Amino acid sequence: MGKAAAARKLASAAVYGGGGLSVLGLGIFGVLRTEARLARKTIGDPLPDPVPDPSGWYGRGRPGPALKIALLGDSSAAGYGVDHVEETPGALLASGVAEQGDRRIYLRTFCVVGAVSADLAAQIDRALPIEPDVALILIGGNDVTHLVKPSQSVAHLRDGVRRLREAGVSVVVATCPDLGTIQPIASPLKQVARTWSRRLAAAQTIAVLDEGGRTISLGSILGPEFEAAPALLFGPDQFHPSAAGYRALVRLFLPSVLAALGLAPDDEAEPQVGRGEGVLPITRAALRAVNEEGTELDGTDVGGQRLGVRGRWVELRHRRRRPQTEGTAPEASEA
Repeated sequence: MGKAAAARKLASAAVYGGGGLSVLGLGIFGVLRTEARLARKTIGDPLPDPVPDPSGWYGRGRPGPALKIALLGDSSAAGYGVDHVEETPGALLASGVAEQGDRRIYLRTFCVVGAVSADLAAQIDRALPIEPDVALILIGGNDVTHLVKPSQSVAHLRDGVRRLREAGVSVVVATCPDLGTIQPIASPLKQVARTWSRRLAAAQTIAVLDEGGRTISLGSILGPEFEAAPALLFGPDQFHPSAAGYRALVRLFLPSVLAALGLAPDDEAEPQVGRGEGVLPITRAALRAVNEEGTELDGTDVGGQRLGVRGRWVELRHRRRRPQTEGTAPEASEA
């Protein structure tokens, strides 16, 4: 099956309740089950120390009114493995938005270490009462290593994005990274993990865009960069990023969060052909994003029409990465 057909099949399965396993085949699924168990054994049990909580206020002295960010997802959103709150993705994100957007920011984290896409519903239940302006979701890696059917993963994500959008919350989803570089997953099953995670990312993209959210592809951020320096960018368990790895991730999706909040620079108002940006049909855009980390996709209109003959129109962007903002500890209350 071709990549485009596989992405469409996963997205359709999520909509209509199909199993979606034929994308990889039942035989490969069984082999991956064994390999995933070995990988989890190598990774080991979660650390007993809790992940530092970056919830709180950022950007003291900056103009208001404050913007509210909800962070949802799994251990990659929580910052599992870091020692200091300033190193967590939440603190790095909120500090970056406060500095580069020149706004007061309130961040709340609802992510849970070990979460899969089915756990998003409970996180959203807790997030909606704070009425966030934007929700950032990082989910999918555990769905692959725990062998959750891709159709089920995508269906849960779709439902979550729909609920947030119906509540008026802007949504940015960092799609499933390429797991083919994870050290505890042995060859030749690395390629299976790569295929599974990339096709899941493509299906996540289609589902999120259909529900009115935007996506940013993590793709090969866990590829050449992480592969070249695993000791620096992976933590001790060789599965979760190190502090430097989390900084690389946040630097990737920070521009998309700024755009979702209406804080993008004026020179990014329209797609730039020179940066490889433009408007594409949804499936073609999703597949390009999977293979180009840092690709942002958001729905758009062409001639006043949301849909073309090949589905939803999508704006593909490669937003400039900003200089790294140092993470700060949150303030306990608004000054």
